[in-house]
Amino acid sequence: MADAVIAVIPARYASTRFPGKALAQIGGKAMIVRVLERVGRARGIAQVLVATDDERIAGAVRAAGGEAVMTRSDHSSGTERVAEVAENRVAPLYLNVQGDEPLMEPASLESLIEAVLTAQAGESAAGVATLATPVKDQLDAADPRVVKVVADLAGHALYFSRAPIPHTRDAPARGAAGGAEKSRPAQWKHLGVYLYRRDVLLAFPKLRPGRLEVLEQLEQLRFLEHGYRIRVVETPHDTVGVDVPADVARVEAMLRR
Repeated sequence: MADAVIAVIPARYASTRFPGKALAQIGGKAMIVRVLERVGRARGIAQVLVATDDERIAGAVRAAGGEAVMTRSDHSSGTERVAEVAENRVAPLYLNVQGDEPLMEPASLESLIEAVLTAQAGESAAGVATLATPVKDQLDAADPRVVKVVADLAGHALYFSRAPIPHTRDAPARGAAGGAEKSRPAQWKHLGVYLYRRDVLLAFPKLRPGRLEVLEQLEQLRFLEHGYRIRVVETPHDTVGVDVPADVARVEAMLRR
């Protein structure tokens, strides 16, 4: 089933908080190239390509031996850019890995693909799947740049937010019995990875952005607001995205360790 998945890394040059960040040098290598290499190590992927609207990014990818495709410059989200690729590259599933995730763990991508490909009939109705990892640092919980997710008992997303959700009103008493559910992490960090079924991906650009998506500035909320289900797959591997220039030094320090 390896031919079932095409991995697409959307990357644009005109980032609001960090223009040109896809080409930011991390340990002597452009960030987009590091992401490309990480994704390329994951098993179960037929093709890996970068979708961009900038020839400088495409040139860096091709110089590193990767494949780049040019897409329109008017997309409002990475999902829309991946959908444009899906119009011409046919596959059952498309993996979207954000171009600012140079520390993405290949094993996490493999677990996401495996979870979808081996899903039971009742679970496979979700047209989108994504990754989440336990929040280990309370600074992350309070940071609006770190997106949190809550899911139902079947593992489907109920909501994504920049706010620290869920809120624990009553902290459990020390030593109190609580069963398996109380031993689970209270908060989950959403990782910027999506696996889409082709029909759902192609429908996304035609969906009207909802009020919640506009308020939170989170594209995945468009799926929920229009009634699509998103399956949340757990991974123990956290990652650090590059959102502002200061994040580059943080990632380089982690790579050295």
